[in-house]
Amino acid sequence: MTLVLIVDDVPAMAQQYAYDLKRLGGHEPLAARSGEEALEILSREPVDCVILDLEMPGMDGFEVLRAMERRAIKVPVIVYTGTGNFDRCIQAVRLGAHGFIDKAEPMERVVQEIAQALARRRLEQQVVELRRDLGQDATLLGSSPAMQKLRDLIARVAPIPSPILIVGESGAGKELVARDLHRLGGRPAGPFIALNSAALPHDLVESELFGHERGAFTGAVAVRKGAFEAASGGTLFLDEIGDLPPAAQAKLLRVLEQREVTRVGGTRAIAVDARVVAATHRQLEDEVKEQRFREDLFYRLNVHVLRVPPLRERRSDVPELAAHLLAATCARFGGRAKRFGSSAVEALMGYDWARNNVRELRNVIERMVIATDREELTVEDVPVEVRKTTKGVAGEALRERRTGEGEKRSFQELKTEAERQIILAALERNAWHITRTAEALGLADHSSLLKVMKRHGISRE
Repeated sequence: MTLVLIVDDVPAMAQQYAYDLKRLGGHEPLAARSGEEALEILSREPVDCVILDLEMPGMDGFEVLRAMERRAIKVPVIVYTGTGNFDRCIQAVRLGAHGFIDKAEPMERVVQEIAQALARRRLEQQVVELRRDLGQDATLLGSSPAMQKLRDLIARVAPIPSPILIVGESGAGKELVARDLHRLGGRPAGPFIALNSAALPHDLVESELFGHERGAFTGAVAVRKGAFEAASGGTLFLDEIGDLPPAAQAKLLRVLEQREVTRVGGTRAIAVDARVVAATHRQLEDEVKEQRFREDLFYRLNVHVLRVPPLRERRSDVPELAAHLLAATCARFGGRAKRFGSSAVEALMGYDWARNNVRELRNVIERMVIATDREELTVEDVPVEVRKTTKGVAGEALRERRTGEGEKRSFQELKTEAERQIILAALERNAWHITRTAEALGLADHSSLLKVMKRHGISRE
């Protein structure tokens, strides 16, 4: 429920607004009779929107806006006035207010203005997230059978509101899978909140997840919404769920079952409506056996499981990934565009990327871009540790089958991936000249190669 603070020195006006906002908009209203009281409430309550009277004795609406700016209180403000002087309202907008209304306007318009202010706030948060993610690993690129299978599963389970568990190695792209689940789910316009459980200090985990009340612990100078409240109406992505402390696991299980949270230091239960997507690089079954992860929480999260394949299981996607990451790196550095030579692509395809998957590929490409001024990157630009450990294309797939590394894949899956890698490597060596590549592979003619390429979904684009 949206918490709206009405700031007006006339109690009757504030009470009428509070009644109408709850009746027409379903909002939870709070009232303040002065600017000082409003700032005090903003310091202890997670207010979502403020309706602010400009004409108040003492600290007026303009001074409240300036104080909010100084204290970095990022809450949308709608100013209103009963004087009809809209020049002052425009001045308030310049100070940071979202918009303005007249006190005589119908409440339906006020409710609509609040909805627009909240929508704009959500868009601003999404822009911040997109800017933060710009240039990150594009792991869901690729036309390999493994990626096609993953995309099919994402499309199938995305509309289902049940919890989803994503498993995969570090750097494989679990967060991007979670973002696709959110984008294709039932509420893509809602917030997407990502929280890395492994990066949180143990004494702050519960505060980050469930929020805290003012004075709940040293340093809690204001009320703070937790991740569950922030993600209400959208998706909460809990990365590295296997690193969550036992006490937080117990509370998380309760939230998943009851769909409500209690802030640290509080007693009031707050309803939340966030779809939970968890991810881990650990084998949670083993963690359960070792009693490091709650069995009941594991089965609560284990309703739908998506496995993100490591890059070594889809090396035929390396040329497409490498080209994308190269273009993104050059654009990020502001340099001229570069391209890969066939020898460099073949070397990158032969490496297993077991340390950090696509993230490791991105870092290697960044090193290559920095190390040379040439427009074409060759095998000599590939870091020596990558070249030294390069293995044969088909042989590596068969070695994985023989030794049992990774997930058990059928002979047909291994054969398809190996064939795809061989075709791509040959195309790179022959600069994507179809006839020459067909001859090098011993195929009857170029149409035979085109049929194979179509079967594997291979195209230069």
